[in-house]
Amino acid sequence: MQRIANPSTPVRFRPQPQCNIIKGECPGGGIGRHKGLKIPRRKLRAGSSPAPGTNSMSFKNRLLNSPRKTKQFLVAITDFLSFSLAVLLACLVSNLNLKDLSLIEVVRILWVPAFSVFVFYLFGVYRSVLRFIDFAVVNLLFKAILTAFIINYSLRLFFSYYLQGILINGEFNPLINESGWLVGLLLSIVLVVGSRIYANFLLSSKKAEKRVVIYGAGSAGIQLSEALKVSTEMEPIAFFDSNKAVQNTFLGGIKILDPNKLEKFIKRKKVDEVLIAMPSVSKSTLSNLLEEIEGYSVKVRILPGLAALAQGKVSVSELKEVDISDLLGREEVESHKYLIKRNIEKKSVLITGAGGSIGSEISRQVIKNNPNQVILFDSNEYALYSIKREIESIAKDIQIYSILGNVLNKERMIEVLNAFEVNTVYHAAAYKHVSLVEENPFEAVSNNIFGTKITAESAVESKVETFVLISTDKAVRPTNIMGATKRFAELILQALSTENTTKMIMVRFGNVIGSSGSAIPLFQQQIREGGPVTVTHPEVIRYFMTIPEAAELVIQAGAMGEGGEVFVLDMGEPVKILDLAKRLINLSGKEINDDNNPTGDIQIEFMGLRPGEKLFEELLIGDNVSPTEHTRILKAHEDFLSKEVINNYLKKLKLAEENGDVIELKEILKAVVVGFTPEKEITDVLTLQKEN
Repeated sequence: MQRIANPSTPVRFRPQPQCNIIKGECPGGGIGRHKGLKIPRRKLRAGSSPAPGTNSMSFKNRLLNSPRKTKQFLVAITDFLSFSLAVLLACLVSNLNLKDLSLIEVVRILWVPAFSVFVFYLFGVYRSVLRFIDFAVVNLLFKAILTAFIINYSLRLFFSYYLQGILINGEFNPLINESGWLVGLLLSIVLVVGSRIYANFLLSSKKAEKRVVIYGAGSAGIQLSEALKVSTEMEPIAFFDSNKAVQNTFLGGIKILDPNKLEKFIKRKKVDEVLIAMPSVSKSTLSNLLEEIEGYSVKVRILPGLAALAQGKVSVSELKEVDISDLLGREEVESHKYLIKRNIEKKSVLITGAGGSIGSEISRQVIKNNPNQVILFDSNEYALYSIKREIESIAKDIQIYSILGNVLNKERMIEVLNAFEVNTVYHAAAYKHVSLVEENPFEAVSNNIFGTKITAESAVESKVETFVLISTDKAVRPTNIMGATKRFAELILQALSTENTTKMIMVRFGNVIGSSGSAIPLFQQQIREGGPVTVTHPEVIRYFMTIPEAAELVIQAGAMGEGGEVFVLDMGEPVKILDLAKRLINLSGKEINDDNNPTGDIQIEFMGLRPGEKLFEELLIGDNVSPTEHTRILKAHEDFLSKEVINNYLKKLKLAEENGDVIELKEILKAVVVGFTPEKEITDVLTLQKEN
């Protein structure tokens, strides 16, 4: 792969055409001289001299591919020569006439480098890889050299003062004086360490695929920089840090710069990525930083969490793409542990829709809070298998059961609730994808309305203590059948709560990041594929929350209720989807292709609102809302219908379902659900197919 630069177009990576190097032929105009290509323009003939650098390149490859023992032997020979040169200089400093040396004196001189290499072997010096030399290796070299020096010098003293008359005939004369020993030591250090640094430079000389800067010169940034030294993917060329005390200093040979210079640096140095290594920074600070960088059209990746740093696992693989949670800047509020444990600890807990995005996260949260047993209920075989396998690896001491079943099967549901003596039910099973439900309205009626009714009634008959319904902001003045069915489900629970001991709790919230059907993963995929990014309408706004936060708040809200309450989660500020798409494009290192920038990388296309979609969502039907003991959970006081009225409408729904009458279905939902304004056109695929 080669980078083809053009001043008027964005940088691209394109595969080169296949060339015949021996014949000197290359499709499309011969062999080029682009930067990075190692192929010479002239033809190679048999017996001709290779291009400059070819011999050294092949020698390097042969050396790198040689057996480990061969490499260790070559390094040992190099060390022997380095020590020999140091000893030679020590002899010269000691005014020793080398021509007059006897054989025994030559052996004595050669003993020093030979013994030093042996000490290196004992210290494990030759187990180090020269391409990845670091301070630890240099420290080991110093220890080995000093040890060899001390032992050799001690032997000299020993022979001089104690054994000269016993082991050697005649007087034992030291060949090298104290000055020579000192010079030899210093030169040994220079030659041995220097040879390794040079070998490291020679063998590690590579052009990384990407030039990157690291934002954050703290512990995480240092560890990331060290990890990148052994990576062929990225080459760190600068640090940026807001701490003025470290600016304009060097860290591991890399300069630390003022963040105010980041924009100019990116443009001048052709930076490919900015790596943010600030795992302890607050969400709001990270969001502000991303907002600042996104205007530079450079890809940004983030080193997440303090856990990896604490475990010393900072590496290239830990870097993640920027996602919406980073852009929102939503600070996490500490949970109330007593609320989380109230309906879970030492209780039997059942989660319907346990394999879905919300149900699976609730299952993860439940398992962390010491339940007696957890029952995972879902109709999707693979999703159920996946979540059970995952949480079994987290909590090995808790009984976890997986039940394949349908919430419409009342007999089965009662059997499960009674068999496991369930105390708490989290009802997450529902069809939630707006456009799919518009095309299949009666399945949503069956699952979301009748499924909720059957599950709630089964809970009442089985004397379940608490039943928590996972609802949606689309239930408020809905424009789609999905939202209407979820509001209908809320009304069923409100009616049931008036005459039963089972506490019926409803929790309503907006979009969660990364859920099935969410637009955000689609945007990220479209950006990776080069676009276009598809947005329904330029004015669409939505609320967003992370799945773990939503699940945690649902559990806490469920613990607050006494029965019949609708709890609403504080979703923060709404986000304009178009702005979100633009930010994701910019932070992916791409430019938006529009009228102002016709040479940009990725276009944004507006597809129009899909059937049932609104420009904005609401969380409250009325204004009667009160705070709770949790700052992000509100309690809504809303009107509801009696059980008799609800049952009457349920009979009408059943009849409309049996007749496949979509128009009648919408009329019933309009009569029951306040503010329901359905699409005038019929989008039910089955009805349309029959008409055609």
